[in-house]
Amino acid sequence: MSDRKVKVTRETLESQISVTINLDGKGRGNFDTPVAFLNHMLDQVARHGLLDVDIEACGDTHIDDHHTVEDIGITFGMALAKVVEDKVGLVRYGCAYVPLDESLSRVVLDFSGRPGLVMNADFVRGRVGDFDVDLVREFFQGVVNHSLITLHIDNLRGANAHHQVETIFKAFGRALRMAATIDHRIPNLLPSTKGIL
Repeated sequence: MSDRKVKVTRETLESQISVTINLDGKGRGNFDTPVAFLNHMLDQVARHGLLDVDIEACGDTHIDDHHTVEDIGITFGMALAKVVEDKVGLVRYGCAYVPLDESLSRVVLDFSGRPGLVMNADFVRGRVGDFDVDLVREFFQGVVNHSLITLHIDNLRGANAHHQVETIFKAFGRALRMAATIDHRIPNLLPSTKGIL
């Protein structure tokens, strides 16, 4: 696991996505997608997860942002699965609480090999600028389905939808950083009593 960097591309009739992830990065992100608010949120994941992430995407945003956002999540999940493929030496679990002014979110993550998303977020409004907040779930469902992680997301409080969403993405980055860290006490062991993840 000395080189924890991958690039994954995915093309459909609805979108063309390229994702590069370096798990041992410095928190640098480069996001060239047509969904400006998602770019801002992905930058939070990179910065707070200490990942280097490059994402290029185009899609049928003339219809709406749904396919593009979901497909970015899918491709990010595919890259995440590939970069931690054998899971040997991983801490495996990660959790984070992140506040932003009045908002507070908790994210708990497990490189379980089993896709599961539990998300509780009662956003105070349906849009942040042009961004439909329903797409937050679509993004993370795509990530979960294709990275085979278990992910629990709870926005515990908030009165500003931008803050609510931002705390979720920041907490995801922090939890991912923790879970993807190599535990130097067990660098050659799989963190599972089953012997498989």
